[in-house]
Amino acid sequence: MAHKRGKNYQDAVKNVDADKLYTIEDAIDLVKKIDFAKFDATIELAMKLNVDTKQADQQLRGAVVLPNGTGKDQTVIVFAKGDKAKDAQAAGADFVGDDDLVAKIQDGWLDFDVAIATPDMMAQVGRLGRVLGPKGLMPNPKTGTVTMDVTKAVNDSKAGKVTYRTDRDGNVAVPVGKVSFDADKLVENLKTIANVVISARPAAVKGTYVQHVSIASTFGPSVNVDVATL
Repeated sequence: MAHKRGKNYQDAVKNVDADKLYTIEDAIDLVKKIDFAKFDATIELAMKLNVDTKQADQQLRGAVVLPNGTGKDQTVIVFAKGDKAKDAQAAGADFVGDDDLVAKIQDGWLDFDVAIATPDMMAQVGRLGRVLGPKGLMPNPKTGTVTMDVTKAVNDSKAGKVTYRTDRDGNVAVPVGKVSFDADKLVENLKTIANVVISARPAAVKGTYVQHVSIASTFGPSVNVDVATL
């Protein structure tokens, strides 16, 4: 559905050459310059990949810890019992529980950003699939959130771990930090994610793997990035 963009957006667009592929450094500088949000906006990386997501082996999913964090405080919950629950609390998890935590979420509580579970808890946590799945909050071994090493999982999440996954059309969208970050820190975060996605290229992919890359702040226009500079 088309809708009219506001004046701030129109002014920002005038600074972007839609036909140009910017180096990653120039793209970051431009996105920072034209951002007009009244808050510290998030900058997001978007990659269009030449993958057939109908094939299970071409669905990308994973996680990476950004070297300079996300700029966002992550609320982390852990489903665990006994010593593992104590480990999670010691590592700084915000909420730790087992059946009680499952029940709390079944009652509608969703005030968290990351959910981690030990494998023995997945039978109970699996009941939450309909609630957590669509929100991307379901613990998953591929993203390191179903694990016995809850200490590492909590530390990584608090340090700025982001997850990525291809949508139906082969797009990946990942936050790389805040507009207030130094440009070199944003570049480092962005290259870290891009390299992980590029190195995860499925064996079956023929031809050009990364078809298009762009970055944008929360409300700002997209700036196209030259893949060769990643």
